[in-house]
Amino acid sequence: MSVITNMPRTRKRSEHYVNNKEFLAAIIAYKQQIVDAEQLGNPKPRIPNYIGECFLKIATHLSYKPNFVNYMFKDDMVCDGIENCVQYINNFNPEKSQNPFAYFTQIIHYAFLRRIQREKKQMEIKNKILERSGYEEVFVDNNTLDGTNYSDYNSIKDNVHIKLRG
Repeated sequence: MSVITNMPRTRKRSEHYVNNKEFLAAIIAYKQQIVDAEQLGNPKPRIPNYIGECFLKIATHLSYKPNFVNYMFKDDMVCDGIENCVQYINNFNPEKSQNPFAYFTQIIHYAFLRRIQREKKQMEIKNKILERSGYEEVFVDNNTLDGTNYSDYNSIKDNVHIKLRG
């Protein structure tokens, strides 16, 4: 007869794609470089690669969330998020918050929402142009398409017609 002992399970610590403590330390060091450069009258130093990589990782992983995953302009969303992080890096105050990951995630999240709104406005403008000019002028049917592409052409034409009338 064997005795089974309850051994404590050691849970493997998950590795986060951005280490918040290292990220905070890098931002504090960068902010100190800015202060030193200002005192010496030098131009503002370049953002370190590690901080840029963190911005890229946060934006990329946030774009995989279900509410952002199916957009065709996901790359533009990621670029907007990184651009906003670079723009607002000096607004992060380590004395107020020890969590730069959350701060920059929020910045990227709202950058994504702004990009989605801009793209929706552009889509509305395109739809109004199609509606005013008539989709027949955009989709000229001269029967020169081969048989394989003709069904695709008709389905696109039908979808545009449904969206304009619906």
